[in-house]
Amino acid sequence: MSDSYDVLVIGAGPAGTAAALRAAELGARVAVVEARRTGGTCVNTGCVPTRVLAKTARLMREVRTADAYGITVTEQTIDWPTTVARVRATVERVLAAKDEPDRLRAAGVDLVLEGRARFVSPHEVVLEATGRTLHADQVILCVGGHSRRLPVPGAELATLPEQVLDLPRLPRRVAVVGAGNTGAQLVTIFNAFGSDVTLLEVAPRILAQTDDAVSAAVALAFTEQGVQVVTSVERVVSLRQADDSAGIVLTWQAGGAEHHGTFDDVITATGWPASVEGLGLEAAGVQVERGRIVVDEYLRTSAAHVYAAGDANGQAMLVQAAHVEAEAAARNAVLGATRRTPHHLLPAGGFTDPDYAGVGLTEEQARARDAGCLVAHVPYSTMERPIIDDRPRGFLKLVADRRRELLLGAHAVGENAVEVIQAVTTAMAAGVDLATLARVEFAYPTYSAVIGVAARELLAAAPVEDGVALVGARRSA
Repeated sequence: MSDSYDVLVIGAGPAGTAAALRAAELGARVAVVEARRTGGTCVNTGCVPTRVLAKTARLMREVRTADAYGITVTEQTIDWPTTVARVRATVERVLAAKDEPDRLRAAGVDLVLEGRARFVSPHEVVLEATGRTLHADQVILCVGGHSRRLPVPGAELATLPEQVLDLPRLPRRVAVVGAGNTGAQLVTIFNAFGSDVTLLEVAPRILAQTDDAVSAAVALAFTEQGVQVVTSVERVVSLRQADDSAGIVLTWQAGGAEHHGTFDDVITATGWPASVEGLGLEAAGVQVERGRIVVDEYLRTSAAHVYAAGDANGQAMLVQAAHVEAEAAARNAVLGATRRTPHHLLPAGGFTDPDYAGVGLTEEQARARDAGCLVAHVPYSTMERPIIDDRPRGFLKLVADRRRELLLGAHAVGENAVEVIQAVTTAMAAGVDLATLARVEFAYPTYSAVIGVAARELLAAAPVEDGVALVGARRSA
């Protein structure tokens, strides 16, 4: 006999937990199936562990410059086992603080930890650990994604990002293949730890999804820090154990020629397909293309009663996107498909050295729509707080609509870049116009003060007709 629910959520990561709580809040009888434990990739093996490593890397950088402030530090080495232990302990602390199992149960959601679920019909799944069958009128797939191994000989020799903590020692020479958010952060971490780092990327530039100026600034910083940055890689040819077994030989092709390097470890961060293996999606009529669950603007899959939120649909693979999509998917599953999921105000960034972040349209995207859009670029080196902290590398770029008085995007490189962009995101979400933003007083001395300076630059560049500034004129009249 099957257990029946109004909504069945598969996966208890950020998307799954948020979807289940929202569906229960709307009055549905809800169950969440999770194969391992709550928290998803981000808490257990992704964002949280990476951020702890990034914090450790930051401390190493601070230690190396301490003597400039009159602080004597005699030893600057990483104790890798202690670092790993700190990361694992922090993951457990975060899981305990979130206490998602209790939150779900308190909301009336059944948390089912009986292995993976597999569809056996459009409305039924079987749990692999117990064989129990669950029936649901609506299903929300929040199964996340997983790292992809390169389809080349010797790919099994590479370390995936979630396996970094399993390395037995800190690598002296390491190659990172893939210069997206994950790869770039790993570059900064190992570089700060003292490893000799090579970064390989198939695109013409690193961080290819960011604004061009952001990509260029981070790439330059990496190069100045001693990282070998190789872009426009045509393909990775192979990995093999070195003849003396002292390392891994990585072969790649670039510029029409083959190149070889020997490394202690090779880390591949080259893809994040949906974790759909073994789900039996064909039994539910759910379509998958190019490693992603296909959804429409309401997050419905090809099966009208099945939705997909978070990394599994490949639209915006961020925790913040997972929360937005989960809210929409739950509402649509319970009340009917009417809620769309805008992604244009999702801030994103990386904890590299320097940090980077962005929200909204890049300058290139904005100019493609309107070549006359307004752009302000304020270097960190002109601001007091970055000078005080000896972190003058970086900038804030604001992109605005020339006629509508509103920000279209913001992009930053430098210390606290993610926090600066979050402040701009809040202003954009509230519909704050340029004139209002320019009048905001920021605490002194702060990094966020750069926002006011950039906003005033935009106003200064605004069009004028008959001696009257158009931007801000309507609201200040």
